[in-house]
Amino acid sequence: MREVNKVGIIGAGMMGAEIALCFVMSGYEVAMKDATLELAQKGKDRLEGVLDKAIQKGRFQAEDKDSTLFRITPTDQYEVFKDMDLMVEAVFEDLDTKREVFAQLDSICKPDCVFATNTSSIPITLLATYVKSERVGQFLGAHFFSPASVMKLVEVIPGLETEEGTVTFMMDCCCKIGKNPIRVKDVTGFAVNRLLHIMWIEANRLVEEGVATPEDIDTACKLGLGHPIGPYALMDLTSNDLNLSVQQILYETYGERFRPRPILKQKVNANHLGRKTGRGWFEYGK
Repeated sequence: MREVNKVGIIGAGMMGAEIALCFVMSGYEVAMKDATLELAQKGKDRLEGVLDKAIQKGRFQAEDKDSTLFRITPTDQYEVFKDMDLMVEAVFEDLDTKREVFAQLDSICKPDCVFATNTSSIPITLLATYVKSERVGQFLGAHFFSPASVMKLVEVIPGLETEEGTVTFMMDCCCKIGKNPIRVKDVTGFAVNRLLHIMWIEANRLVEEGVATPEDIDTACKLGLGHPIGPYALMDLTSNDLNLSVQQILYETYGERFRPRPILKQKVNANHLGRKTGRGWFEYGK
C-alpha cells in the first residue's frame, strides 16, 4: 500500500484549516494554500483558538501546540505541491472554482498523487472530469464534517473510474489521523447530507408555521434525539449561504423534497449567514 508523507490542502477557510489540523495533529507536514498568503496565514492563525479549546477539554497537550502548528506551511503558490502524496481540495461549492483548482494541481502534482475533494454535494465523477484521464483513477471524494478536528466521520466516495487502490489508500489515511471512514456511493449529497438537509428543511417548516422557535427546536433535538448540537446552531456553524447552495444542488437533482425554504433564503439575503458574520439564526459576539 502506498504511504502518505506529504499532504497539501487547498482552501484555508474553516473546513480546509481544520482538515490541515487533523493531519498535523497526527504528525504529518502540511502545506495549506489560499488565494493570498494573508488568507492562508489567517487560516492557520485561527487554529490556535481551536487547539486552545482542545487543551481546555483535555483532548490535546499544551506542550505540543507550537510544534503542531509549526507543521502547517501557509502558501499562495501551487508549485509547493509538486511532491505531495495527497491533495485535499476544500474550496467553496462552485464548479468553476473547483475546475480551476484541479486544472492547476493536475499540471503540477506528480502522477501518483491522490486528489481528494471535500465537496459536500457535487458528484465525484463530475469533478473527476476536471483532471486528465491518466489521473481519474487517483481521484475521489473525502467528505469531512465540521468541525473536522473533532468529528470522527469521513465519507469516502469513489467516482465511476476511481481505482480500488485509491479507495484503500484514502480509507487508510483517514484511520491514521483518527477518523472513522465509511464508503459511500457517488450520488449527489452522498449519505449524511441527504439526511441532514431533509431534517433542516423540516425544521425550517416548523419555524415558518410557528410550531416552535429555533431555540426550542435545538433543545428538542439535543434532549429528545440525543444530538450533540441542535440543527440551528449547526446551520450557523456551517454557514447559511453554504447550506442554501447545497439545498439548491439537492433540489435540482432530487426535486421537491429538497426545495429550500423561504426563511433560509431570507436569512441569506439579510446576510445572516451564521457565526462568520456574527448573526444567523442566533446572534454571536465579535
